[in-house]
Amino acid sequence: MDKSQYRDVYVFVEQRGGRMQSVSLELLGKAAELARALGERVCAMLLGDVVEHLAAECVAYGADVVFVADAPQLRDYMTEPYTQVVCQIAREHKPGIMLIGATTIGRDLGPRVSARLATGLTADCTALDIAEGDDGTLLMTRPAFGGNLMATITCRDHRPQMSTVRPGVMRAAERDDSRKGEIVRVTPLFDESKFRVRLLETVSEERETVDITQAGVLVSGGRGVGTSGGFEKLRELAKVLGGEISSSRAMVDAGVMSHDRQVGQTGKTVRPDVYFALGISGAIQHLAGMEESDFIVAVNKDKFAPIFQVADVGIVGDVNKIVPLLVERLKK
Repeated sequence: MDKSQYRDVYVFVEQRGGRMQSVSLELLGKAAELARALGERVCAMLLGDVVEHLAAECVAYGADVVFVADAPQLRDYMTEPYTQVVCQIAREHKPGIMLIGATTIGRDLGPRVSARLATGLTADCTALDIAEGDDGTLLMTRPAFGGNLMATITCRDHRPQMSTVRPGVMRAAERDDSRKGEIVRVTPLFDESKFRVRLLETVSEERETVDITQAGVLVSGGRGVGTSGGFEKLRELAKVLGGEISSSRAMVDAGVMSHDRQVGQTGKTVRPDVYFALGISGAIQHLAGMEESDFIVAVNKDKFAPIFQVADVGIVGDVNKIVPLLVERLKK
């Protein structure tokens, strides 16, 4: 493989119902950093049906070129049509790096694309960087061995270098509507004989709560909170602060909280403005999901708990006694 033919940082832009997902904005911001280090461009791949209006948004968040594939077959995400179009763009334009969000869609699309392009894929990355030197090697870091250590992986012999990246671990760039970019319209060449799946119905779940990855304030409880009754105190604190409730894996395993509220290696990665770690010891798997929060407040009975090593403010004490006092003070 002549690696010199492969250039630029490509981002798969995930949209649902004509709305860009926040992970795509995060990846465009990171792609801009990587592209500057390489002296290359950021190229967005925007697929869907009647989605060209989103191209300007891609440019505003960092894309230099936007490949727009607009077709009825791409209205809803389906593995085969999307894989065919992404591979079509990749084979024609030869990206050096391809980034995809590690969402339910990205985790389905990424492996299929990498297999067809005969290249590697590093999944669930939490950090990306460019290695020193002139070969443009991408350093892809992800938790390994159950989150007990971080592994940095490279794909030196094949292109594109592909990575799926966890939502919430990168920061989106500031929107700049003055940026100029090139819009390239792609005519999808489908092999419909390979379309083996049909979408019969879409069922949307109505949720009263905000996705924890989007919350500015998170009140998170662990084993020290104990029961669902203990979490009612946390919900009151979250209400006073205008935040959302979340938890460690222990409370999900105990059936107290649902999996979509879990923070950590096997849950979601969050970076709110304020994170309350209440009754959470701070196992490395949990820290991997929240240590990038701007301000961390920890309450734990064990003064040697690892959570205090990352906390900005730490209180040693019984969370079930401290939280009601905190709520009362905040209400005043």
